[in-house]
Amino acid sequence: MPAQVMPDNTLQGLHVLGRENNSSPHPRRVEGKIAIVTGGARGIGEATVRLFARHGAKEVIADVEDTLGAALANSLSSSVTFFHCDVSQEEDIENLISSTVSRYGRLDILFSNAGVLGNQKKHKSILDFNVDEFDDVMRVNVRGMALGIKHAARAMIPRGGVGCIISTASVAGVMGGLGPHAYTASKHAIVGLTKNTACELGRFGIKVNCISPFGVATPMLVNAWRSDDEEDDESPEQVEKTEEFVRGLANLKGPTSRAKDIAEAALYLASDESKYVRGHNLVVDGGITTSRNYVSL
Repeated sequence: MPAQVMPDNTLQGLHVLGRENNSSPHPRRVEGKIAIVTGGARGIGEATVRLFARHGAKEVIADVEDTLGAALANSLSSSVTFFHCDVSQEEDIENLISSTVSRYGRLDILFSNAGVLGNQKKHKSILDFNVDEFDDVMRVNVRGMALGIKHAARAMIPRGGVGCIISTASVAGVMGGLGPHAYTASKHAIVGLTKNTACELGRFGIKVNCISPFGVATPMLVNAWRSDDEEDDESPEQVEKTEEFVRGLANLKGPTSRAKDIAEAALYLASDESKYVRGHNLVVDGGITTSRNYVSL
């Protein structure tokens, strides 16, 4: 069943903003493609929005952070718009995708990136398991991802052989011991849903893949890992503190994991260069999941 195309007057939440020219002398790998990035107002989502824009995509930033999302769209080209969307609400997801199709005629790429960490310290032990927090994390990370795939696929299937769906998972969905239980459970579920839906949607020509980053010093992670006696702090010093901690854990020494690295992975999966990649979990982790327990090499 194709997504319902909403009449023009339903586009009131779709704000066209910004006028900057993003021309580039290099080949543009998603030129003319229509992309939605959920959780696109900051962090990995913001980096991806900026990178996709440089490579010629027409984008919709979907987020609950209205001020940040609108400001980001305004800083880019007129081909980047903002739409308020809570991914845990099916009506929001359906309106997001149908409004995008109504405006642009199609949807080529969904980057389902919106997610929450939960309390990274307070409920770390299963002995302190909090069912309300578990439900909140699963509602955004898993329900939101599944709803995105559902409605994106409905929009993509009628076109036949066109469409790309990418989700943000985590190294916590690859191995244990890298995050609290609710977050880890949600990211394992994303990897599983990616593989399962790739099996179903491959026959329609739709690529379904996910990306599993290790620690990236986004504002969300920086504040989640701060000391209990510290207030929210996204200063360069606090970002560097987080990055230094991540560098110490990674097997690959030298590079620092940043949001742009995950955006580059998303660009590869969104581009035609990955046309034969299906059901894949692209791990971007500096080797931590393959070397965490090695003895001596």
